[in-house]
Amino acid sequence: MNKELWQGIFPALLTPFTAEDTIDFDLFVKNLNAQVEAGISGVIVAGSLGEASTLSKTEKYELVKSAKKALPAGMPVVLCIAEQSTAEAVNIAKEAESIGADGLMVLPPMRYKADDDETVAYFTTIANSTALPLMIYNNPVDYKIEVTLAMFEELAKVPNIHAIKESTRDVSNVTRIFNRFGDRFKVFCGVDTLIMEEVMLGADGVVGGLVDAFPKETVAIFNLVKAGNYKEALSIYRWYLPLLELDIHPKLVQNIKLAAAQMGIGSEYVRAPRLVLKGDERESVLSIINKAIETQPVLPEYLNIAADETVA
Repeated sequence: MNKELWQGIFPALLTPFTAEDTIDFDLFVKNLNAQVEAGISGVIVAGSLGEASTLSKTEKYELVKSAKKALPAGMPVVLCIAEQSTAEAVNIAKEAESIGADGLMVLPPMRYKADDDETVAYFTTIANSTALPLMIYNNPVDYKIEVTLAMFEELAKVPNIHAIKESTRDVSNVTRIFNRFGDRFKVFCGVDTLIMEEVMLGADGVVGGLVDAFPKETVAIFNLVKAGNYKEALSIYRWYLPLLELDIHPKLVQNIKLAAAQMGIGSEYVRAPRLVLKGDERESVLSIINKAIETQPVLPEYLNIAADETVA
């Protein structure tokens, strides 16, 4: 996967389940098709939003294979790695490469709060075990380990670490990364509510959640901002924000699955210990989704053009 392919919208894909708790691959492909039609650039499978902690390794690999088969040739499929041990992460990286994955998004060690040296060693060992390019997922809010600029200085020495999913929720960090490293890393916004701000600051792409339900609007904001059409982008973004806030919530999976179901490209089924939303909680989330559907903006026709062709 060429470094230049790390750009644009990469949905953190949902993993749809059947009522029998198996993966619904037909629905998975239906959602993929909607993403491709909207103009995404790549996908990430088996991430946190994909309920990775409840998936077997076999299921993760099957998702990679299904996505590779369904997507246009050359569109990157990135597998998420979120493991407790370095050895297991290395095993998954090697298998991902053998089955045709195009890249890896790697979280820091799970459960154990590694220090800076341990975290850098973890990422470096995984990167050195494979020819696949890596995206480092920097999310200290949820995963309690921050990858600092000093740590990225060390990781910059590893040639196949290509990208950063920036989820510190400090938008200034995008500028700090560019000031420190220039174009060494591709920077992706990893927080739905910050997509417009961070793309305006130069982020190369977005790893999104609500894109699973509203792909066209997510791509539209990215393309409009990259083209310098901030007023048009802001109009869509203001409409979108109540939905985007469903992503920064402990039940983001249930929230976004409900949104995808309402849009006809997903289902509400989740895998235990998660349970589907019910009662007042479900009605509250549903009211936000339905209001957004009723007021969906009309998107400019020229947004069917790829982002790199609309940039002035």
